Amino acid sequence: MAGAQQQIGPQHTAGDRSRDLLAAVSEFAAEVGASDIAADALALNERLAEGRFYVACVGQFKRGKSTLLNALVGQPLLPAGVVPITTAVTVLRYGERVQARVRLGSEWRDIAPSEITAYVSEEQNPANEKGVGVVEVFVPNALLASGMCLVDTPGIGSVIAANTEATRAFVPHVDAALVVIGADPPISGDEVALIEQVAQHVQELILVLNKADRLTEDERREAIAFARKVLAQRLGKLIAPVFQVSATERLSSGDPARDWSGLEAALATLAVNTGAKLVREAERRGSKLLAQRLLHEISEQRDALLRPVEESERRIALLRSCVAEAEQALNDLGPLFAAEQARLSATFRTQWDHFIKAAVSAARQEFSAALSPVVARRSRVRSEAIQLAQDSATRWCERWFSQAEPAAEHLYRAAAHRFVEVANGFLERLATSTGALAGLPRSVSPELGFRTGSRFYSTELMHLTGRSPLQWLADSVLPPATARRRLEREAGDYLERLVTTNTSRILNDLDERVRESRRRLEAEIRGYLHEVCTSAERALEHARGRQAAGKQAVQAEVKRLQAIHRRIEALCPE
Repeated sequence: MAGAQQQIGPQHTAGDRSRDLLAAVSEFAAEVGASDIAADALALNERLAEGRFYVACVGQFKRGKSTLLNALVGQPLLPAGVVPITTAVTVLRYGERVQARVRLGSEWRDIAPSEITAYVSEEQNPANEKGVGVVEVFVPNALLASGMCLVDTPGIGSVIAANTEATRAFVPHVDAALVVIGADPPISGDEVALIEQVAQHVQELILVLNKADRLTEDERREAIAFARKVLAQRLGKLIAPVFQVSATERLSSGDPARDWSGLEAALATLAVNTGAKLVREAERRGSKLLAQRLLHEISEQRDALLRPVEESERRIALLRSCVAEAEQALNDLGPLFAAEQARLSATFRTQWDHFIKAAVSAARQEFSAALSPVVARRSRVRSEAIQLAQDSATRWCERWFSQAEPAAEHLYRAAAHRFVEVANGFLERLATSTGALAGLPRSVSPELGFRTGSRFYSTELMHLTGRSPLQWLADSVLPPATARRRLEREAGDYLERLVTTNTSRILNDLDERVRESRRRLEAEIRGYLHEVCTSAERALEHARGRQAAGKQAVQAEVKRLQAIHRRIEALCPE
């Protein structure tokens, strides 16, 4: 009987726990003055009440993401252009009529749909200097009526650093992803890294090859095969088929050509079969994330209260001085790193020259030996020869890549080590120079290896494999032995072009990875050093008011913050 009572009694489910946590975060964030966290908690509550889930459109700059979303809702609401245009995240959600609003700080402002460009374009809002948190566009669209919200994200790989950061900051809010790829390149290292990050939060990925009308069948096939292979390797799971579409074509003609109907059906199926589950997952994930932010905020406030103002002021002055010294040291190292980068490039080139001289000759011999036993009709021998050349080129390129990448990374690590030494020397000096800074971390400890994945993808140079009328005639009328020798020479030349071209592309990829890794390493070190200073300044500002009110006021506030901290921790999932 007791067991029956236990079964029919109220159960505190995971959903109940998430709702309790979110309610507590919303209440206590307002109490401690964390208005941004309180606003985010309110927004999440509204989202859950309305059953909304976010499908983010992600991809590299110039993939046509904004145009794709415009085509999905049937009207050109989002600005699209040939320059990096999106500087802030834009959400398309259901509404009975078309209207828009923008979030500036914690406040919402209604805007006309025609004003969207003023807030999301780089030209009118450079580097998001207006402080746009998000733009929401309400659209009377059947797909959105299910609760689905389509999210336009700033392009990865844009020349504007703020764009990529805005996208990465939105990742924790994403419930599913619409991944837009192209053909040049099919998928970049930055895109793979972002998709890996998104995949840590979501299971639903829909892949789209946009601008399919501008590509040949061979280009589309090659791009799709490469993207699926790379993602399957990096994500450790099979990748669903890729929808080939043209958003521009769909908008201009209204014709659901190619895979457009399949894409719409996949989104509709996602909404019907998975939408409710995605909302529940968003509640769990969002409440946990907000709780972590609030716990960090409370700890910062508590520690600042316990530190004397004079000590904090000395600490900040010392921090500013040391940051300035570190900045100057990094600036002084810049030309040295640039020279080292040029030396690395020259070393890569020398290694490639040695490799290619031996590889071309060996690859042709290998190809000739493989072609000799091939027996087929005249019409099939050429296609067999082309396939053998492609297979041989792939093996030699993989051999070069397996040799070049670890060697290049080893050289880069040595060059990057000096930058890290400067940053760590700065932190060590801070931590040992005064007791006030003893709690600081003593090293940046960044990963010294390449900070971006390979963007290399091989080309098959298919335009070289077509038969001209003269080649067709030669294949048909020349004596078999003569025709075969001629074909072997032509296919061998094709193989040589493949090996030379693709290993050269690997070389260029390594050069670009060195440049991009150096830039990111510098940015991370500088950002880390400045964050130490900024965090201390923010904590001091918060503590001044309380400490001015006296010791009892400080003790009461510390006690209150500790009680809130314990309450939030108790509600957090294990």
